[in-house]
Amino acid sequence: MSYDHRKYKPFPPVSLPDRTWPEKTITKAPRWCSVDLRDGNQALPVPMSVEEKLELFDLLLKIGFKEIEIGFPSASQTEYDYLRTLIDRNLIPDDVTIQLLTQSREHLIRRSFEAIRGCKNVVMHFYNSTSTVQRNVVFKKDREEIIKIAVEGAKLIKEIAAEYPDTNLSYEYSPESFTGTELDFAVEICEAVMDVLEPTPEKKLILNLPATVEMHTPNIHADQIEWFSKNIKNRDCVDISLHTHNDRGTGVAAAELALMAGADRVEGTLFGNGERTGNTDLITMAMNLYSQGVDPCLDFSDIEHISNVYKRCTRMNVHERHPYVGELVYTAFSGSHQDAIKKGLDHYKTAGSSFWDVPYLPLDPSDLGREYEAIIRINSQSGKGGVAYILDSQFGYKLPKAMHPEFSRKIQKITDETGKELKGKEIFEQFSKEYLEVKEPWALVNYEINARLDVNDAGEEVQSVGISCSLKYKGEVLKLEGTGNGPIDAFFHALQSTSAPKLHFISYDEHALSEGADSQAVCYIQVADSKGRSNFGVGVDNSINAASLKALLCALDRIEAGLAD
Repeated sequence: MSYDHRKYKPFPPVSLPDRTWPEKTITKAPRWCSVDLRDGNQALPVPMSVEEKLELFDLLLKIGFKEIEIGFPSASQTEYDYLRTLIDRNLIPDDVTIQLLTQSREHLIRRSFEAIRGCKNVVMHFYNSTSTVQRNVVFKKDREEIIKIAVEGAKLIKEIAAEYPDTNLSYEYSPESFTGTELDFAVEICEAVMDVLEPTPEKKLILNLPATVEMHTPNIHADQIEWFSKNIKNRDCVDISLHTHNDRGTGVAAAELALMAGADRVEGTLFGNGERTGNTDLITMAMNLYSQGVDPCLDFSDIEHISNVYKRCTRMNVHERHPYVGELVYTAFSGSHQDAIKKGLDHYKTAGSSFWDVPYLPLDPSDLGREYEAIIRINSQSGKGGVAYILDSQFGYKLPKAMHPEFSRKIQKITDETGKELKGKEIFEQFSKEYLEVKEPWALVNYEINARLDVNDAGEEVQSVGISCSLKYKGEVLKLEGTGNGPIDAFFHALQSTSAPKLHFISYDEHALSEGADSQAVCYIQVADSKGRSNFGVGVDNSINAASLKALLCALDRIEAGLAD
């Protein structure tokens, strides 16, 4: 083998025998903080321009974020100018707090304060690296020296803050790479910062515990957060914030379990954008809460617009399988899945239940502004239920159940031959070609129906229906008459005098294609010929009688044209 697993060591578990988080559930949304404009932006191959950042900022406001980390103004002139644009144009609502990130270094802290002058609500977020590998390999400093960096930064921030009496300033400290920091040291350095900033229950300090690199399973992260929460002093004076990355692919899971473990706040990005494998995906996490009956306090009801703005501003794509948003996540190709979805949707619409419970769809796509038309798509793996659903939901044709196999076989043949997916429009084109456009060799020219009163062999008066009609057969006009117990029966009898194959009537269904007085009627008639070949005909007309006659002729045409099975 070209690789050796023995060079990696397992992450040690946290000793927490009295852990409580496994018994907890999330019942309310955390405080959300978007870091799209900082962590998300700094990870882009082409960072956003000021105008692109303004557009994304506006989107974040519309979604409902009240805390937004806008960047690192001390590290870049573009970031500095962007923040000044927000302030000078008065683009920050009074109920929104802007968060800045700075290293715990004097010149960067001073530059950050210069950038916020005139801003109403600000979180000054400062950090320094605390993990063992950073201390030992990068900075070559011991614990006391690392604590000194954090404390000096806190003192300077508190000192300069006095010069900004008109700004509602709060503070956030991050022991960077918390996941790689000994828990006792994380508590020690955070308490040293607390001693300087003196938070109170009314003016809390945010202690952000970032999984700068995801190094272990989500349950260990929950243990870390619960251990920290139980051991930090004056817990009521701090808000514990999460910033999970996704190196192991479980960033959302880690954040969810950490909330159960006592965290108060979550930092993340739309679609999980960010360094390496990205951050907590706030859309996924918020909609996970929503799917459990918890108000996420963020509005993703127009997800297509959100996706489009995100892609335009960041030049990033949204994966087809992205939870809740991807192009294919509300799509079922499997026939059995399609059938279950169709039945589930029909039941939900008619049962009147207040709770969503549809197979294979954990969330109602319409809550995100997605259309049901996108749920079921047809390829060679699809079944009859999916084809019927498309015709019903998109075009109003409610095929009788017995007709599903007949038409789906036609679609199956096409997809097998092409190996491609058929869109709804293409499916309807095939339906129209197969049933609605078939007018040879038989076609209806005109007809007249009259009620009759006849005397039977017993001398009793009985009502019947007579029909007089003109049909075109291979270009020749035939005039026919017939009598029966209804228009279709009378039409059957009229056909007996022609060369048409003798048919056996099996079933009849009808419905309106839409609501309203001008709606057309559609009829489905199933017949069998003398050889036992069963097939359907479809007729559409403003008159239900005309639709019925057209459906019968359609079935006859399909038999004579060899279109029937």
